[in-house]
Amino acid sequence: MSRAKLPERLSERLRKPAPAQKSPEKVEPPKPQEKAPESKELLAQRDRLLEKFTVMQADLGGAFYEMAIRDHVRLDVLTRKAAELQRVDADLLAVERMLELERADAAGLCPNCGSPFGAAVRFCPQCGHSLTPAEAEAEPASANGKPSEVKA
Repeated sequence: MSRAKLPERLSERLRKPAPAQKSPEKVEPPKPQEKAPESKELLAQRDRLLEKFTVMQADLGGAFYEMAIRDHVRLDVLTRKAAELQRVDADLLAVERMLELERADAAGLCPNCGSPFGAAVRFCPQCGHSLTPAEAEAEPASANGKPSEVKA
């Protein structure tokens, strides 16, 4: 094809109407996978608890700041607010653990603290407890049953 014909073909293409395209209204977005109603409720509960935790944490920090700049720190008030914050944090942790259990890759619960763990995990991510059976941990000393000697 010669170079002289290229501009002619380009101008022809520009003159022709473009082929009709689907309108954006007709294109449906892919549907996300439906989550179980329990999971949706747990997610909503986690979001509410997380928001409450954040507000309470900011409130505790603000209360301490105000008390400190006035040089009138009341430990009883701060302790009460910290205890409330700790209760909300424990509730949030419980909901997150239940959500973790619903995940497909959760292999089980730690026998020590109850935290969920993955399939290839050897120690609990929460408390560090060994998740391998006791028999597997003990290595055989040697093939003949006597302890092997370490040579220096």
